[in-house]
Amino acid sequence: MSTPRTEHIAVCPGSFDPITEGHMDVIRRASQMFGKVFVAVTADSDKTPMFSVAERVAMAQEACQDLPNVVVDSFDGLVVEYAQRRGAVALVKGLRAVSDFDREMQMAWMNRQLAPELYTVFLVPHPDYAFLSSSLVKEVASLGGEVSQFVPDAVYKRLLDKVGRGQ
Repeated sequence: MSTPRTEHIAVCPGSFDPITEGHMDVIRRASQMFGKVFVAVTADSDKTPMFSVAERVAMAQEACQDLPNVVVDSFDGLVVEYAQRRGAVALVKGLRAVSDFDREMQMAWMNRQLAPELYTVFLVPHPDYAFLSSSLVKEVASLGGEVSQFVPDAVYKRLLDKVGRGQ
């Protein structure tokens, strides 16, 4: 038996290391579709992060401050368990390219087995950000390239400081 919900809640999970304009496009669109959106920064990752969980949360909070129905949080463990604790009806994921599709579908199918009441919603970012990834932004920044158009203002200076290019 499912719990009645008066507000549709979604979770946008990710490592957000750092949060990019591509992420923000998906989060903004999710905030228009759902009554409340949790941007859930994962502490568990198979990646080695550049930023700590606290730094990633702080950057996402700054970037999302103009979205009143968006809450930034962090979590450990399974995203479906986090979503259930938050009373979410959906997980919102961005799909940039065909290369994302296989991995995201595998995760969506597993999540459906673990929590059949949760929907997975895939959103495609604006074409300006379809190629964008946090890893690519970090690489370009570390090699001296200009990345200000790819990350929110809240991220840009911190990113330059991390790669040793801060003023």
